[in-house]
Amino acid sequence: MAEILRGLGLDAQLDEFQPGRANVLARVRGRGKKPALVFSAHLDTVPTGDLPWTFDPFGGDVVGGRLRGRGASDMKSAVAAFVAAADRLNRRGEPLAGDVILAFTAGESANCLGARHLVAQGFQNEIGAFLCGEPSTLDLIVVEKAILWVEAEARGEMGHVSGANGVNAIEIMAAAMTSLRELRLELPDHPLLTPPSLNVGRIAGGTAVNVTPDRCTAEIDIRFGPGIAPEIVLEQISAVLPPRVGLRIIDFKAAVEENPDSPFVACCSAAVAANTGRFPAIKGVSYYSDGAILLDGLDVPFCILGPGDLGMSGQADESADVDAIHTAADIYVTIAEEWLA
Repeated sequence: MAEILRGLGLDAQLDEFQPGRANVLARVRGRGKKPALVFSAHLDTVPTGDLPWTFDPFGGDVVGGRLRGRGASDMKSAVAAFVAAADRLNRRGEPLAGDVILAFTAGESANCLGARHLVAQGFQNEIGAFLCGEPSTLDLIVVEKAILWVEAEARGEMGHVSGANGVNAIEIMAAAMTSLRELRLELPDHPLLTPPSLNVGRIAGGTAVNVTPDRCTAEIDIRFGPGIAPEIVLEQISAVLPPRVGLRIIDFKAAVEENPDSPFVACCSAAVAANTGRFPAIKGVSYYSDGAILLDGLDVPFCILGPGDLGMSGQADESADVDAIHTAADIYVTIAEEWLA
């Protein structure tokens, strides 16, 4: 990607901050009269999964007007559209009022490794407005849920099946899982978001089949709307857990939200309408983006707009509409030219 961008005449930097993990930053130089507009996308994909594919997940072919393969929707399609837009913007006769920065990150799917590295480098100081290309089916996403990852730990007492039984931590955790399955978090509704969710994604415990386990852990993913402190969520979870189970926060990504009536959303909406003939729907999503990290603590315009199909991320037989990719490039050019006029 860095070589492609350099070949287009853009100033592109490759930063391999961990072995096999690299960010790419590129810049379309403006006149320095306005803060930069960031085009945000990630370069990594999730694994292909265990479900069978009907085509090569790494083929990258185009059949029936769709680009096929892992990452096509999430989010190689947006990366391609951003690059095409940046190339056209770079060849304008007159530079824009501000820079357009392409921020392509590693490891978004691995807890936003690349975005966290950019924050450590002070990249947040560059962000004047933030356009993320995560899948949206060319609609506008103005709010992401907060993501709270918690470890529950059950403590028992070690024993042996041939002697003192002890206290089985796995059984304690099983009771906790039953309580969590029945829990309905009492949190404020949001007009653009689905209700809060709670998912136990990983569990571990025990050392040997004939030993009573004294420890069992479970990792829990909780997602909810903006403006809610994680401590409030933890209180509701703790209230239903049995004795001997404690909670520890692993990670928290605050919700990202933009006013649907903001000038930036209006700019993005008008750009979609100008290039598609329809005004986009305004939506919220349960997924997180690099914006959860890069915009933490900032008050800058934000929107998600991508050619990938909303809901296709991580699915078998992933694909993206080729016409939508071309249209996205047109939309990105229009947004940049209008916002940085």
